[in-house]
Amino acid sequence: MAAGKEMRSILATDCGSTTTKAILIEKRDKEYRLIVRGEAPTTVESPFDDVTIGVRNAVTEVEELTQRKLLKEDGILKPDDGKGNGVDLYLSTSSAGGGLQMAVAGVVRKMTAESAERAALGAGAIVMDVLSVDDERQEHEKIQRLRNLRPDIVLLSGGVDGGTKSHVVSLAEIVLAADPRPRFGTDFRLPVIYGGNKDAADDVKQLLSDKFDLKVVPNIRPVLERENLEPARHAIHEVFLTHVMSHAPGYDKLMKWTDRDIMSTPKAVGDMMRFIAQRWDMTVLGVDIGGATTDVFSVFKGVFNRTVSANLGMSYSICNVLKETGIENIVRWLPFEPDRDDIKNRLRNKMIRPTTIPQTLDDLLVEHAVAREALRLAFEHHKFLAVGLKGIHLERTIADTFKQETTGQTLIDMMELDMLVGSGGVLSHAPMRRQAALMMLDAFQPEGVTRLAVDSIFMMPQLGVLASVLPDAAEQVFIRDCLIELGTAIAPKGTARPNDIVARCRITPPKGKTEEFDLMFGEVRVFDVPAGEEAEIEVRPTRKFDVGAGKGETVSGRVKGGVAGVIFDGRGRPLLLPQDEKERIAALRRCLDAFGIPYAVRV
Repeated sequence: MAAGKEMRSILATDCGSTTTKAILIEKRDKEYRLIVRGEAPTTVESPFDDVTIGVRNAVTEVEELTQRKLLKEDGILKPDDGKGNGVDLYLSTSSAGGGLQMAVAGVVRKMTAESAERAALGAGAIVMDVLSVDDERQEHEKIQRLRNLRPDIVLLSGGVDGGTKSHVVSLAEIVLAADPRPRFGTDFRLPVIYGGNKDAADDVKQLLSDKFDLKVVPNIRPVLERENLEPARHAIHEVFLTHVMSHAPGYDKLMKWTDRDIMSTPKAVGDMMRFIAQRWDMTVLGVDIGGATTDVFSVFKGVFNRTVSANLGMSYSICNVLKETGIENIVRWLPFEPDRDDIKNRLRNKMIRPTTIPQTLDDLLVEHAVAREALRLAFEHHKFLAVGLKGIHLERTIADTFKQETTGQTLIDMMELDMLVGSGGVLSHAPMRRQAALMMLDAFQPEGVTRLAVDSIFMMPQLGVLASVLPDAAEQVFIRDCLIELGTAIAPKGTARPNDIVARCRITPPKGKTEEFDLMFGEVRVFDVPAGEEAEIEVRPTRKFDVGAGKGETVSGRVKGGVAGVIFDGRGRPLLLPQDEKERIAALRRCLDAFGIPYAVRV
């Protein structure tokens, strides 16, 4: 990529665990737009053992759709000649081969080990296990566990700077005794990143530098009151490129094709979430639900967090969702009397035939019920890890006594959430966009006024890496071609008896008459307000309910529309479904009717 040259065309690929996606972006009328998308099976595993074959196949589809020559014998044709050949910039992300897998070790599980886990997750890793001095496992069990994991990288942390050295040194001895072997390649040393007490760095070097590729970074938790995660995250990304990617099949060739370093897919999505939050000055919560895992991303109070629930997904891991949540939590979302054994068998069939899609309306309703539970469980896991720092002693005055902000509490405040973004097949490819909106409302239970959106074709990984090179281009494509605005949800927080008044509401759509109504407890109302337009609203909650300004306080303003419109959700927060099955089914059907979503009627 020539310095100062205008980028007229950009090719970006994402090498996923099963599918490699390629997108072509061009600058047209002074604005970057998505032109076309192609995909092909990923080829990192046998019998191909070369990721570039899948990349070439995906790019070939782009060539066929655009009649543009993009490939040459040894890579991507560059630069764009202005005659329909080549591109100016080629970028790629990857989670092929299982993505980046790490083991994390820290002294105290709820303090330094948890900080190290956040550093690894924020770098786009799947954390295979967290070892700590106080995790109640015997030393030989920790050694055996680490030996069996075969991680890509080990992150070792512990101790504040200037504190005791013995505990973190003992963890280094466990790593030395385990001598874990890397997943890819047998002729290189496993990378170990040390981000603990700086006074123990020399002792750790003496123990580990002969057997491992040791990299020392500034302490992840230099003092109890502060985390310093970015140096460790940068080191993880660097090691991911120089060690993990270079030994994975075909990545040595792919790295020569790209104009920027290959970025792990989850890191790229997380970077895009952070980019959105900073650019638009808002709090953001995002989710990517896949076949095997569910990733949740958030930016609250300027703090970025990512978690991955490696056992919650919609195909390979669908029976894990059943196991984790139980059949009763799944059937509670079904608007018909369920045959529990039949539903269990449907989910088992989905697990052994993961590429199948729902064939009937009942099948779709069951899949969406499971999705709600997978999203809910992943979000609970996220809230557990996205917390303030534990172990801090705070000076407090009498005025602080009644404040809720204490260390160790979750940073996630749904009343403060500005935008909720969903991606992944079950959300991005729902037959009706309103189905995606309702799944997100049920699973995440946003409070107050919240914008809802989905990623149309899951191109956030490519846009995340593009944002590091051409931020304006990434933002333009994200707004115009990636983000589908579902609308805005207004959800008063509080509970009441059925048919009690939740709030007195008024809405003035961009075209049409003002409508005033009483929102009743348990009721949902949906108003058609198209994407790109806004409606004027006023919500006067009763004294039991809060819409963001406090209990009983009026909220008014303009809200954005979308393909699902403006949604007034009077079901209360927390959302509690009726215990009686007939009442529950009736409540679900009323909600589906409000959204215009069909359901199977049992006679």
